[in-house]
This record gives sequence, structure tokens and C-alpha cells, in this order.
Amino acid sequence: MRHDALDQLQQRLLIRFRQPRLLRQAFTHTSYVNEHRGKPIEDNERLEFLGDAVLQLLVSEHLFLTYPNRPEGELTRMRASIVCEPSLARFADLLGLGACVLLGRGEEQLGGRHRPALLADLFEAFVGAVYLDQGLDRVRLFLTERIFPQIEENGSLLVKDFKSKLQEKAQHGTLGTVEYRIAEERGPAHDREFVVEVRIGDQPYGIGVGRTKKEAEQRSAEAACLKLEQDN
Repeated sequence: MRHDALDQLQQRLLIRFRQPRLLRQAFTHTSYVNEHRGKPIEDNERLEFLGDAVLQLLVSEHLFLTYPNRPEGELTRMRASIVCEPSLARFADLLGLGACVLLGRGEEQLGGRHRPALLADLFEAFVGAVYLDQGLDRVRLFLTERIFPQIEENGSLLVKDFKSKLQEKAQHGTLGTVEYRIAEERGPAHDREFVVEVRIGDQPYGIGVGRTKKEAEQRSAEAACLKLEQDN
């Protein structure tokens, strides 16, 4: 079933992998590997690591060339909003990547196929696989055709990185340093949940809960942004 889904994905994206094992690895979640110990299966975490670096480079290049008059600080904020978890999860969703991923039964039952953190990691792993299989130019073409048009609409970003937005608000209002603290970790290892508190100038501004630290930080930053808007 999954092989059919991967074949259909390649047809839709007009990318035919020379090394199918890389494509299969990109869509193999660690929860699946954990349930099939002893089998020669590799999860996508190393590809995720590589894909993150490739995305940082190509998104930076795209912004540098597209906005020649914007200063470094603004380009940095734009890049952060593009490569953040909510944006990457949205890209994965637009491409239908979640339908192809191999999950362990526990992760599947918990709705992992639609979980933003998992989808963001999956998108990075896919980019890493394309890079290893066909090189930087092919990844650049893929992003230009499929992703960059989704980012920009009338010169603005469709997805906002709340951590960057909060940092901007704190600096603009001279409120103090933004700090994220893990208030609580709960649940078993396969279903971990993080509670993060964001503080500005040592004052609490928001609480966020997520399946990963990144997700919890984004949600706490979103809560803090809402509080600052209400206070004003």
C-alpha cells in the first residue's frame, strides 16, 4: 500500500528517485523502526538533519536574490518564519506527505500522521533524500516550483513564526529578554507531552503544550503574542 503511495507521490511531484531506498527511508518514522527491531530498516532522522541544512541554505539564497534591498535582520526573520515547524508542516500537508509515512501502531493511533511536528520533520527528511539522490539543483527546482509560491503572496509570508513575532514585539516594546522554560514533561516516552512557559523580562506571558519542545514553544509564543495584543 505504501509503495503505491510513494509511486503516486513521485508522479505528482515529477520526481523519480534513482535510489528508491532513500525515498523509503525518508518516509520511515522512528516509531515504525522501534516496532520492527531486528529488521534492516533505517528511520528518517538523519535525513531530517541533512534536509534542515539544505533548506536553510536554499531559503536563504532565495530570499537574498528575491529581496535585494532588504536588510540582513529582515531576511533573517523571514527565513525563520519559512523554516519553522508550522510552515514546514503546512508544506508537507500541501504535498500530501503524511499519507505516505510508515508509523508504528501507537503513533498511528495517536494521530501522528497529522501531527505538525512529525509532518515538519517528514518534509525535512524528504528534502534531504532528494538532495542525496539528485543534488542541490534538483532541490532548488523542487522548492521553486512547489514551495516558494506557497510562501509568498503579495510579498508577504503566509505562515507566521510566533517565536520570531514575539521576539520582535519584545524588542520593539523594550520589554526585556524572551526566555522559554520547560515547566513540565508528562506522559510515557512514546507519547511525551511538553509544557513550556515563556517569560519576558522574567515575567510569565504564556503557556504552551506540544508533543515536542519546538511545538510547545511556538504555542507559548502564540499565547504571549495574544496577551500583548490584548494588553495594548
